[in-house]
Amino acid sequence: MPVLLQRCVELLTPALTRHQADGSEAVLVDATIGAGGHAERLLTELPGLRLIGLDRDPGALDIARTRLAPFADRVTLVRTRYDDLTAALAKSGYGAVESVDGVLFDLGVSSMQLDRAERGFAYARDAPLDMRMDPESPLTAADIVNTYDQAALADILRRYGEERFAVRIAAHIVRQRARAPFTSTSQLVDLLYQAIPAPARRIGGHPAKRTFQALRIAVNDELNSLRSAIPAAMEALTVAGRIVVLAYQSLEDRIVKRLFADAVASRSPAGLPVELPGHEPRFRSLTRGAERADAAEIERNPRSASVRLRALQRVGKGDS
Repeated sequence: MPVLLQRCVELLTPALTRHQADGSEAVLVDATIGAGGHAERLLTELPGLRLIGLDRDPGALDIARTRLAPFADRVTLVRTRYDDLTAALAKSGYGAVESVDGVLFDLGVSSMQLDRAERGFAYARDAPLDMRMDPESPLTAADIVNTYDQAALADILRRYGEERFAVRIAAHIVRQRARAPFTSTSQLVDLLYQAIPAPARRIGGHPAKRTFQALRIAVNDELNSLRSAIPAAMEALTVAGRIVVLAYQSLEDRIVKRLFADAVASRSPAGLPVELPGHEPRFRSLTRGAERADAAEIERNPRSASVRLRALQRVGKGDS
């Protein structure tokens, strides 16, 4: 079930119906098409809307293609990382600057990917230690665990998982892999139970949660991709176009928050009593801080419990 579906529709629709009430002449980029749930609803409600859907996971694109088959004449699906959004737009016949009316990002690993045990994203099921969103990418979680030195492993766990036992876990990994390499998620989970002290295991959720998050982010280079993708998406928006981002963990949300804060800030030199012409903010915020799912949404869709939604509207041209 798509997270915060109704809220996403409410935020994006004004930008997608500026030209025509049915969405004609409007273009929406779903930068993380996944199973196509958000896209299906918007295409259904706006029978003139054109949609460009991006995903690096060919399995996700196959599912989205099937789900969105009734709208095939209005949908273009592109297999790519979302930080290649500019190239994907060019390939689809649109410019990189001020060419689309809406952009949606639904970040992180999807429930569909978690449900496919063989991908190795879920610590609750045994599977190969993979974690690649694009199964053709060269780097796997097993490569990191089995070949990175202790300092590099600890750095990944600390930076991407905010794991306070990062050094201890890295030391355990290096000792254990000297006897036999890690090949499965269950091997890693077993090690984490050994490495994390018992009192810490009883609080803060599953003891593998932070390590698995850190490895997944490192394997897929998610944070660097996001730092590139959000500015590219904002540049692609027309004046009055809107961007909506759903983030599920603090590292992603911090990046979005910082980029959005820069976008809504005046570009006039600090201390001036008036706004310099042409230096006005290029965006305005559509949300007060980050919006969260309410209790009813969380009950319907537990995945929404950690979501933070932020949205902006473009109000000015790119040139100062």
